Amino acid sequence: MSWLLLAPLCASFGLAQAEAPTGVTLYVSKLGDGSDGRTWATAFRDIQAALDAIPDDRGGHRIIVRPDTYLEANLSPAFKGAEGAYNELVGDIDGSYGGGRVGEVVVDSGDPGLQGFKSYDWWGPIRAYTQGWSSEHTAETTSAIWWDRWALRNLYFTGGDGGVFFDCTDHVEPFSVLVEDCVSIGRAFGGGVASCLSRPEEPITYRRCHLWALDFWGDTAAAYVRVENPTMPEHTDAVFEDCVMVGSQCALKGSNFGYETYSRVRCVRCRLAALNFSQPQGTPTDGIIQSVQRGELLHVDLEDCLLMGYKVFGVIVDKATEGDIGYSVTGDVRAYVQFQQAVPEGMHRLAQWPVEDFARLSPPAPRSAEPLGARELIAEDLAELSPILWKGRLCHLKCIRPGSGGVREDYYLLLEDAATGEELARFAEGYSLASAIVHDDTLYVFASRFEPDGWRDVTAFRSRDLQRWESQVVIEGENEGIFNTSVCQGPDGFAMAYESNDPAYPPFTIKFAQSDDLWNWTKLPGARFGTDRYAACPCLRYADGHYYALYLERRAPRHYFETYIARSPDLMRWELSPANPVLSPRGLDEGINASDPELVEVDGGTWVYFAVGDQLTWMNVKRAPFEGSLERFLTSWFALPGIPDPGTAAAEEE
Repeated sequence: MSWLLLAPLCASFGLAQAEAPTGVTLYVSKLGDGSDGRTWATAFRDIQAALDAIPDDRGGHRIIVRPDTYLEANLSPAFKGAEGAYNELVGDIDGSYGGGRVGEVVVDSGDPGLQGFKSYDWWGPIRAYTQGWSSEHTAETTSAIWWDRWALRNLYFTGGDGGVFFDCTDHVEPFSVLVEDCVSIGRAFGGGVASCLSRPEEPITYRRCHLWALDFWGDTAAAYVRVENPTMPEHTDAVFEDCVMVGSQCALKGSNFGYETYSRVRCVRCRLAALNFSQPQGTPTDGIIQSVQRGELLHVDLEDCLLMGYKVFGVIVDKATEGDIGYSVTGDVRAYVQFQQAVPEGMHRLAQWPVEDFARLSPPAPRSAEPLGARELIAEDLAELSPILWKGRLCHLKCIRPGSGGVREDYYLLLEDAATGEELARFAEGYSLASAIVHDDTLYVFASRFEPDGWRDVTAFRSRDLQRWESQVVIEGENEGIFNTSVCQGPDGFAMAYESNDPAYPPFTIKFAQSDDLWNWTKLPGARFGTDRYAACPCLRYADGHYYALYLERRAPRHYFETYIARSPDLMRWELSPANPVLSPRGLDEGINASDPELVEVDGGTWVYFAVGDQLTWMNVKRAPFEGSLERFLTSWFALPGIPDPGTAAAEEE
């Protein structure tokens, strides 16, 4: 970490800017090779690996995480930070650290078996555990104290019992942490601390965070604070600035059953909402702000805040002590509560629903730098579609086939006018998974043959009038099924990418062939892409001295599919774009899939076609426009501000 970057962090706590600390920078990216984490190319593939690699307790270390979804729980660093030298865990959400992608860094601590959110005490993004808490808690007690003097920024936590919540369990020691610009969602807690002491000069601090608790029963709060002070301190233990705190039971809670300790919390420009707006005859919340046993165990200083819920203050056990919750009011503190409930002195009672403030409770929309226009539905119950220009008309080659099974007659190719839907040709019975290219006024189509036990070979079809067709097998499988294909013109003839399930590699792998005339093809020995990953549904194009391959990447272990892009100067050496993915599924009508990419340039603009669905029962085809040429679309994924061209860097190393 540079001292220039560390200085604002120290200044935020009023720390002395003494000698500049030194530290290592580590990277986390699903695109890294997982070796040492020292560069984006060698980045660790999971966050815990980077946390384990922190070398010492001198502080000043930084971990930068590329946007993606990280299925990780119970994270814990190898070392704490140091006084005046916080360690950092930072999401590179806008690519400013060189990760190349704009998006969210999601830490999903859901069930490891992919069964949903993990509702289990102490299971969440932050490692903490108490042995003997129940008969199931048999492992050794662990503490979140190792996160002392860490700063967490630009991260999205979800899926577990607690969000970014620090339970120090058996280490009741001074603890400081800084959490900024994060979204944190938990069943029990959105954020907070427990079982620790505070430092007056370095309070536990959350800034510009969205903290949500999803449960309404038991020990739950959007923000929970339990600092083990024997008496109420004059200093602030925990500060929440410009935060949103939303919970089904309460927004802010202090103390717990069996504890007689005191906590002091400060909220500045925060929006606190308890979603339980029950009638008094029902089961209303005990308060937007709650103390568990006695009121005097919690003190809250409120400045320019909004509070929404059934009533402002409440105590879960000794309700007679609600009036003992300490508080101060500075600036404009407003309360919107049930009409029969009192509003504490100094707060302004709202008579009407705060429309603008309520709209700001939701976390911001996901970031995206996708350069495409609005997506539109093109075809239903279809997975593969190739757009081509035939005699000046944009046409769609549709691969008609059932999702599985069927007989030969169920498989064929259909060419339609894209604007009118007019059928221009119906051919290739028994074939599908096709691609097409037009050259010298001839339409060439490449398709795989359906057999009851799988897909076989690549057959070429060609016609000059869409009436008379020639065909021949051009690629024979070798102990493999062959699926989708794509063909483009390169600098020395034509190139084909074909999808294989060769058992020597992970499913699926892309292989390549070359031709001088689109009719006679030669396989390229050793030309492979995806030998270390799932790589399917290729779309091959050539521009600016490179072959570009758009392909389908399965985001295992999730059942989730995105379109990625890679490039090569020779079909042998491939590099992934740091800006991947090109396409991700969005919205309720796109399922978990954005696959089968196809590209066509029309009148200086480019159409990007892709299939959406669940990869199990349904698929539809959509398209989206790119305002620019096909070459510009392809090269833009490798010409990113602040990121060296990988080809140039490799040449310099040689």
